[in-house]
Amino acid sequence: MSKQHKQMTSKKNHAPREQPLKWWQLSLLGVACTIGTGYFLGSGIAIKMTGPSILFSFLLAAIATYFVFDALARMTAAEPIQGSFRSFAKKAYGQWAGFSSGWVYWVSEMLISGSQMTALSLFTRYWLPDVPMWIFAAGYSILGVGVILLGTKGFESIEHILAVMKLAAIVMFLVLAAAALLGWIHGDTEPQRFGEAFDTMFAAGFIGWWSALIYAFYAFGGIEILGIMALRLRDPRDAPKAGKVMLILLTTLYISSLLLAIWLVSWRVFDATESPFIVALRHFDLPFVPHLFNGVLIIAGFSTMVASLFAVTNMMVTLAKDNDAPRLLAKSVKKRPLLAISFTTLGMILSIVIAFLLPERVYEYFTTAAGLMLLYNWLFILFSSGRILDLSALGQTKRWLGIVIIIAAVIGTVTHRTSRPGLWISLLFLLIIGGVTLIMKRVWRKQQQSQPNKMRKA
Repeated sequence: MSKQHKQMTSKKNHAPREQPLKWWQLSLLGVACTIGTGYFLGSGIAIKMTGPSILFSFLLAAIATYFVFDALARMTAAEPIQGSFRSFAKKAYGQWAGFSSGWVYWVSEMLISGSQMTALSLFTRYWLPDVPMWIFAAGYSILGVGVILLGTKGFESIEHILAVMKLAAIVMFLVLAAAALLGWIHGDTEPQRFGEAFDTMFAAGFIGWWSALIYAFYAFGGIEILGIMALRLRDPRDAPKAGKVMLILLTTLYISSLLLAIWLVSWRVFDATESPFIVALRHFDLPFVPHLFNGVLIIAGFSTMVASLFAVTNMMVTLAKDNDAPRLLAKSVKKRPLLAISFTTLGMILSIVIAFLLPERVYEYFTTAAGLMLLYNWLFILFSSGRILDLSALGQTKRWLGIVIIIAAVIGTVTHRTSRPGLWISLLFLLIIGGVTLIMKRVWRKQQQSQPNKMRKA
């Protein structure tokens, strides 16, 4: 064998592996996967429902989110495992838990993707009103799948860039809002006095605040993806630190930006159709703001959509490897799970078609249900941690407090006509997946019974 051939063989056998993530990179990735239309648009719905008290909703949701991620990060640090929360549920409660958790997550993300595509298409029509929405939806779908096909490294690089852009947009809003309050920027109206802006903190009473709590949780949706990406950490023990820094950053930005938005203009002018940040700055001499924030909304929606596609594709692969989905979906071509990506793409296309065919109000109920199903998986995470981790008294207190807050947010949807139908639909989905799980339990039992017979024959 020639010297040159030996060198080529050596290089091939020792090809550089993907660089592991540092903890701060995981924090930034978490920001990218979390800040989306749930915050930029959903916060407007919440403000309309409860008034300035939405600030307390976001603080409470942040605390519960921290408890969930802390539990997930500690399980990951103790045993880094593919499939993350779904695999931990299986380890804690058996195959039925892993099966149901994985499929609840897949269905919820597919429904949400349809709503994200619809929102992205609406935002883009702000500039191109004559173009049919389905063309935009198809374009964003192709782009999203293209990012997933780039692989883990490509996904991380693009999400890091989008994270910086979203953070820059929020910081820019904070600077502009502060300048307006200080009188450096003028317009056709004057900012409110602080006491005037927050004179009716609980405008809709406790029930109104309770019913809006779910929308604060939506703004933190996406932390599950960090559990999946934590496997790429240089040191898995850094996962809790990465999550803590991410949540402190998110909570600070969320609450400070909402506080300034409500301070600038009366909370009564906010509605569900526009971002509260655009509304807050509209009355000032800033003609570029609507266009800039429309671009930010597109970036935010696309970023969270890609993150969802990445997460559910990985989830589908782990389901297939455990025979909880067709085994064929676990196969890779050039280190890309092309069949799992194709299956997820079909699910996304179906969701988009349903989004365009169903009346707007009906599909809103489906997406609300999908968001609630994400919270059901958060409960799975907290319950699983109680069985897997050796928790201290403080750890148990945090776990149960997180469970109580999440259940309270779910029950709060009963109190408002906007979110109530979504709760019933989410429970219907749970019944369907639960029924399939019962059928599968019989299949697993028969498989277990047949294995000893095969061994005896052998």
